[in-house]
Amino acid sequence: MKKPLILVTNDDGITAPGLRALVKFMSTIGEVVVVAPDSPQSGMGHAITIDNALYSKKVKLSDEKDAPIEYSCSGTPADCVKLGLQEILDRRPDIVVSGINHGSNSSINVIYSGTMSAAIEAGIEGIPAIGFSLCDYSWNANFSGVGEIAKKIVSEALKNGMPKGTVLNVNIPKTDGAEPKGVKVCRQAKANWKEKFDKRSSPAGKEYYWLTGEFELLDKGEDTDVHALNNGFVSIVPTQFDLTAHHAIQNINNWNLNE
Repeated sequence: MKKPLILVTNDDGITAPGLRALVKFMSTIGEVVVVAPDSPQSGMGHAITIDNALYSKKVKLSDEKDAPIEYSCSGTPADCVKLGLQEILDRRPDIVVSGINHGSNSSINVIYSGTMSAAIEAGIEGIPAIGFSLCDYSWNANFSGVGEIAKKIVSEALKNGMPKGTVLNVNIPKTDGAEPKGVKVCRQAKANWKEKFDKRSSPAGKEYYWLTGEFELLDKGEDTDVHALNNGFVSIVPTQFDLTAHHAIQNINNWNLNE
């Protein structure tokens, strides 16, 4: 039986340890092709390259006999998926897997995430897609406890299919190599960032700003991704890319807009 074709990408860059771990895990499930940014693209959201040339080249990052085909791309995570689907792959992938991100993409972080935007780009094309993130921002994060759960989730998605118009946002608690307590399907917690700009001056006297901030959780629910992660569980949030606020349509229809 033909192995499933898995397109792997990320936003931390093609050499990031999280992506290298994900490639290893996914290679046990199917045929892997990597198309990933040639440099870090964290926080790029769903940006695409439209005013600059987009470059891609085949790279060799492993000497293993059955190492997957890999391409680095000068663009964003969404660019990588677009390029992979339109120019690089010779057939439609069975699933697109993005990550493993160095750091959480739970709650409101999903809005800014390049990792999840890559998955959403695939979802827009009707391809099952999953974004994986480990709640550890260290470049030397321990991904050894992530493998089995990542393989399980991808295998189940391949077997059962994905609800239409939906991708999965999977966050994994920091466990320093131990396996998480289990998996919980959750809703996105209500939260935001209380942001500040640290105003500084360069040696030449030019003013610039450095973004800082604190994560503010506004949600005490026990059915959220943040609650699951804080208690040692993997969170899975089914995420839709139809941004219509359907519940507000009738309310706005009551406005006096046509007189």
